[in-house]
This record gives sequence, structure tokens and C-alpha cells, in this order.
Amino acid sequence: MERTKIRYKKAVKLAKPILLVGLPGIGNVGSLVARYLKKELRAKKFATLYSPHFPHQTVMMKNGNMRLVSNRFYYWKNTMKGKRDILLLIGDVQAASPEGQYEVNDAIIRFFKHIGGDTVYTIGGYNVSNQYVQKPRVFGVASDKETRASLESKEIIFGQASGMIWGSAGLLPAFAKMSGMHSACIMGETGLLEMDANSAKRVLEVMSGVLGMKVNLENIDKIKTETEKMLKNLEEMAKGPQEGGEPKPAEGMTYIR
Repeated sequence: MERTKIRYKKAVKLAKPILLVGLPGIGNVGSLVARYLKKELRAKKFATLYSPHFPHQTVMMKNGNMRLVSNRFYYWKNTMKGKRDILLLIGDVQAASPEGQYEVNDAIIRFFKHIGGDTVYTIGGYNVSNQYVQKPRVFGVASDKETRASLESKEIIFGQASGMIWGSAGLLPAFAKMSGMHSACIMGETGLLEMDANSAKRVLEVMSGVLGMKVNLENIDKIKTETEKMLKNLEEMAKGPQEGGEPKPAEGMTYIR
């Protein structure tokens, strides 16, 4: 394999699909959002992207098989009249080099345009501190005034986030703009967490309005509760032994990594 390739089911026809991208990144906010939507919507796999710019790894699966690391497209057909279909992009990894990032993200936009798409939303995390954010805000940057105006009405904050956007979260909207598409990067406020379900929940609440659909958030509430419990346990353990006794192991914690 010398170049990035996308293998897809040509028989599937989508109605002006919107692409929502959630790849691994800060707080894994984007990955949590896209994977949660895939499960709740029961989205079906549409295409798989392979690239020599991904790490040289294979994934061991529960059934005993293996597969190459990849990015995968899933589609959801919207049955409501006049509503658009949704295409989700989920992945194990992102390209490891600047050259790979440009090639992979260019291939994604070319593919999406080829199947009739014209709107791209990437989801990421916006790191503001090293602490857990109880009430995360949702920030955005858009490719054009029209997109910005439509998203501002959905409780997305523009003009306050600053700095650089790394990887697909930033390059895909930029490439989409160059191809004449509407695009934006939507960022959930987060701290230095490996998995911030609280931020992902807030982004899901906002994006359900953007996409015009109702999303059941009960399952992510469970993930959020487990994350908060884990953080509380870590805080208790960090306090060390209490006066007059040995430290007690934190409830539910078997190891820390």
C-alpha cells in the first residue's frame, strides 16, 4: 500500500450527507461523541480508510481475528422528510506525520465530496486547565459567516477559543472550505483527562440541536458518573494516610495508570 485508500459500498445512496468526525484527540471528546452516536443511531458501516501513514499496527479482536488500524465511515439514513443523512467518521488513530495528515485528510474530503456531501463538522476537545470541568462550554470555529451564524444559535461560543487546532479536527474543516463546503470545528471544554465523558455529553446535547435529532443520553450519563467516581477516588488516594491510621484503598480502584 503506497497511498491512502478508501474502500466503500457503492450501492448506498445518501441524501446530502453531513459528515461528523470524531477521531482520537484531547480528552477523546470527539471519539466519544462519534462512537456514542454510532451506537445510539445503529449506524451501518459504509467505508474503510487505510493508510501507510497510520502506525504499523493491527488490532486483536474479541473473536480471535485481527484487522489493520483504520478510520471507518458509518451512515445513518434520516427517515424524516426533508432531513439530511448523517455520515460518521470514527478511527483507531490519526496519521503520525505532517505529510500523512495532509494526504489522509485530503482523501477524506475528496471522498465526501464525491458522494455528494457539502457540510463537515469535526469534534474535538479544548483544553483549558488540568482539572475536571464540571460545566463545560462548547466552542467553535467556522469556515464562513453562514455556518457560524447557524451554530451560534445552538449555544456554540465563537471568538473565545484561541491557539492551534492539531490533526484532522483542524485540517478537515480547512480542506472542506477549500473545496467549497461549509465546515466547522466544534470543541468541548475539557481538562487533562484521558476520557472526558462530561464534555462529550455537553457536545452531544449541542450537536443534537445542530443535526436536528433527539439523542438518548442515558448511557453516556453512566460513563460520566463512572468517570467522576474514578476522579473522586484518585483525589482521596492522593491525600495519603489519615492521622492515626493506614490509608484505605479507594472503592473500586485496583490500580492506577
